[in-house]
Amino acid sequence: MSDAQPQTAPTESIGTVLGRVPSGLFIVTWREGDADRTMLTSWLMQAGFEPPAVSIAVGQDRQFLKAAAVAGFQFVVNLLADSQRSLLGRFGRPSQNGDDPFTGLAISRSPCGGAILPETVGWLECVARPLVPADDQQADHTIVIGDITVAGSGPATAPLVHLRKSGLHY
Repeated sequence: MSDAQPQTAPTESIGTVLGRVPSGLFIVTWREGDADRTMLTSWLMQAGFEPPAVSIAVGQDRQFLKAAAVAGFQFVVNLLADSQRSLLGRFGRPSQNGDDPFTGLAISRSPCGGAILPETVGWLECVARPLVPADDQQADHTIVIGDITVAGSGPATAPLVHLRKSGLHY
């Protein structure tokens, strides 16, 4: 056993290694009144078996986080296919109020009314659990856990896998 003390890695090294952690890319959709809302995320993972659940790390300034704080909030996660890279530019920034983020796309709707994008690997409709505030006042993301209530699969194709140059920023 070594008595060597762990060394602090330079920030650049941390960013390089974190950027190599693979993730999927997902378009989250929900309704606010009559308006469609969307969010592109890569920080999503399975969070439970019974009930089946996913967790999403959401930036503190995101509209989704405010919506998820409402009891009974429902949303849809669209799992992008590798062939859908062209959607990243469209959904990579928040839509402005009044804009229809799905203009020109033949979407369908989940039972909660969330948009299901065509040709995705699949989709999950979820109900958000009550948010648990972060203990750390400096935390830049909050974890939202959604219990999966309905799902649908798309074509049997490869999911879009994402790697970043640095894991310290988008």
